[in-house]
Amino acid sequence: MKLAVIGSGPGGYVAAIRAAQLGAQVTVIEDDEVGGTCLNRGCIPTKTMIASCDVLAKTKELEKFGLELSGSVVPNLAKIIERKDKVVGIQVKGIRALFKSWGIGLIEGRGVLMSPKEIEVTLKDGGRERIDTDSVILATGSRPAQIPALPFDGGHILSSSDMLQLTEIPKSLLIVGAGVIGCEFACIYRELGSEITIVEMMDRAVATEDSEISALLEKELKKKKIKLITRVRVEKTEVREDGVHAFLGDGRELVAEKMLVSIGRTFNSDRIGLENVGIVKGKRGDIPVNRRMETSVPGIYAIGDVTGGMLLAHKASREGIVAAGNVIGMEGAMDYDVVPSAIFTSPEIASVGLREQEAEEKGLRIRTGHFEFRALGKAHAMGEIAGLVKIIAEEQTDRLVGGHIIGPHASDLIHEIAVAMRTGRTVREVAGTIHAHPTLSEGIMEAAEELHGEAIHVPKK
Repeated sequence: MKLAVIGSGPGGYVAAIRAAQLGAQVTVIEDDEVGGTCLNRGCIPTKTMIASCDVLAKTKELEKFGLELSGSVVPNLAKIIERKDKVVGIQVKGIRALFKSWGIGLIEGRGVLMSPKEIEVTLKDGGRERIDTDSVILATGSRPAQIPALPFDGGHILSSSDMLQLTEIPKSLLIVGAGVIGCEFACIYRELGSEITIVEMMDRAVATEDSEISALLEKELKKKKIKLITRVRVEKTEVREDGVHAFLGDGRELVAEKMLVSIGRTFNSDRIGLENVGIVKGKRGDIPVNRRMETSVPGIYAIGDVTGGMLLAHKASREGIVAAGNVIGMEGAMDYDVVPSAIFTSPEIASVGLREQEAEEKGLRIRTGHFEFRALGKAHAMGEIAGLVKIIAEEQTDRLVGGHIIGPHASDLIHEIAVAMRTGRTVREVAGTIHAHPTLSEGIMEAAEELHGEAIHVPKK
């Protein structure tokens, strides 16, 4: 069984390795660098920068921890970016080594479908190469979306990719879009010293999250002196000598040294030969698939961002595993009910399952449990008490249907709720599980107890 994978991001490279493990002869075609957006221009670079910012934030609180420092700690963005590039480089080498280990061929160039079983590759170093295959997995990902009113220029009006190449900290930064990317960069560059203003057309930050989580994040952004303007659009921009001028729909004019446009992502479904094989794109440019990750053409699968839905690296990886299994004849299908997500703001946000509003829209009778991090001894010991755990359960069955966390290590903590949901555990079972003390995980136990009015560390109402 020969398999060609176009794209080597967290969906493509995982699919390739799993297929090779299952006995397929795999060739990966990549026109940029292995690891895709996540590794090279997204997840790993931003988290590396956030790690630097976390250390910097702690140095500003040394006295609170009984520590003294002579002099001051000054961020050097050029060196932060240098460290980011080093971390990315290590991971890239790791993926290439895995390919070699599993006998996976890597062709560097742009692949275009000529037929369901033939791909033409325009090689990076010149020339063309034809690849014959039995099956294809499309894993071409996405890129920052842009609109004519906010054109990227790489110098003043920036994409998220451009932000990762800055070597000087801008005095002021205007961010268009208070979604995941916008809020993460807001926290990064505010910690580094930039004045931050975010403009969002929706009525709240991270509008895809539970409303209580959004409210708490907005409170923390305000504490950081990050200005958030909601319910308004940026209608046009002008680059002048004093910076970027943004003209809002309500008549206001904002000026900043640089602007980050983070209004979503565009699918990389163009110029890959879909028309040659008869695949019709969705309304948003996505590639439609079923839960087996099959496209409308037998033998051609698609995974990750290019299929739409949740644009999450780990979702793409799981889709890659499902697709690889189906390529070699195994029966598998994606389950999207329990897919955790994380936002690496300060504090972190993580969620899984239904938001409260979604549960109500589905007609579910629900109960919710809450617990604040400020009631945890471990949170006080860490000096990070801002945060909340919220769990949602079906009233009649006590079955968990959603969990939402904002606070320290939320991205790690969410998986206890995810496992409980996937295995059909009830709230009482989570509450009845002994949690080590002192830990942040106790917040999940207490939120489960609170849902039934039995939390120990919550005052009587």
